[in-house]
Amino acid sequence: MNDNVQHNTGFWAVARRSLLQIVRRPIYWVGFFVLPLFCFILLSTLMSEGLPVKVPAAIVDKDGTALSRNLSNTLAGMQMVDVQYTPDSYTEARHLMQEGKIFGYFLIPENYESELLGGRAPEITFYTNMTYFVPASLLFKTFKATALYTKAGIAVNVINSVGVNADPTAMLQPVSITTRGIGNPELNYAIYLCNSFAPCVLQLMILLVTCFSLGQEIKYHTSTRLLSMARGSIYRAIAAKLLPQTIIWWVMALFLESWLFKWQGYPVYGSWFWITMSELMFVLACQGFAIFIFGILPNLRLSLSVSALFGILSFSIAAFSFPAQSMYPAIGIFSWLMPIRYNFLIYGNIALNGLPLYYSRVWFAIYIVYMLLPLTVLWRIRREMAQPVYAP
Repeated sequence: MNDNVQHNTGFWAVARRSLLQIVRRPIYWVGFFVLPLFCFILLSTLMSEGLPVKVPAAIVDKDGTALSRNLSNTLAGMQMVDVQYTPDSYTEARHLMQEGKIFGYFLIPENYESELLGGRAPEITFYTNMTYFVPASLLFKTFKATALYTKAGIAVNVINSVGVNADPTAMLQPVSITTRGIGNPELNYAIYLCNSFAPCVLQLMILLVTCFSLGQEIKYHTSTRLLSMARGSIYRAIAAKLLPQTIIWWVMALFLESWLFKWQGYPVYGSWFWITMSELMFVLACQGFAIFIFGILPNLRLSLSVSALFGILSFSIAAFSFPAQSMYPAIGIFSWLMPIRYNFLIYGNIALNGLPLYYSRVWFAIYIVYMLLPLTVLWRIRREMAQPVYAP
């Protein structure tokens, strides 16, 4: 009898129990594999061209002259624009955008040609749906460039017609600008976005699955058995319970690294070893952060809600597309609370810029801080697990 009890307790007994829970419950399979893999493949497929191209748009030509038709043809020939509609009015174009059929429209006003040739400044208006930030921003950039180039072309013709011998292009653009994209010379959006959004998806799933696995022990009153199997040690109980999850997350992190840098061919200019270490420590940091959240709110519903909130907000607050320095201080400070922020900074330093470990040493140290966070709340988790009271 004593041998049997001894066999069913201890670190490896808890680890086996956790592994069986993962195998027997389909929700774990969805959280560990289905959703992350779907998001990884979806992101890389959407960004396979490097950035969105042929964004659906419309042109409203209220002038109908040769110059306005030439402007419409120029805009339709742009790489970023797919002119699918030519409505007759502003109202019709607005309805198309509200229905989601286009992301923006370009409005050429009446008397556009006569006012432009007469030296007056006709107003070209363009509208974009910024709900879809990336395609709308690219569309806005194309609309603006087309309007400016058209005005510049008219100015060049006027300059030539009055007999100016100087190069009109130099007068219109006195400063020549050369852009060199350091770390991403192709200006490939996928290199930047997939390597930030895909790990952010991984962080979201780690937070949710970790809090779920701990919260269900209290919800179903199985936490007392978990502590009994761990011989009363909350350290042994948490470590053994999360060990199978950690191994699975490590496999997913390494798959993600291989998917992005090997199969997709995204550049790595620095050390492969430290990029790999960053991914492995990132998993542990996310688990530590999730345990900390659960320790503060040892309730399945509340901990899942807070984890989801942190995970979703990370996509915008972690400063992937907007620098933290330019955020309102009250908002920007939250970017430093997310583990994904440090994964992103390490990726930029090592993979894109090829910098040595010295420049990322602080971010690796913060990973360790996240790993140690559970030590501050384990006493609370043990108290709740020893006397489980589920509050829906």
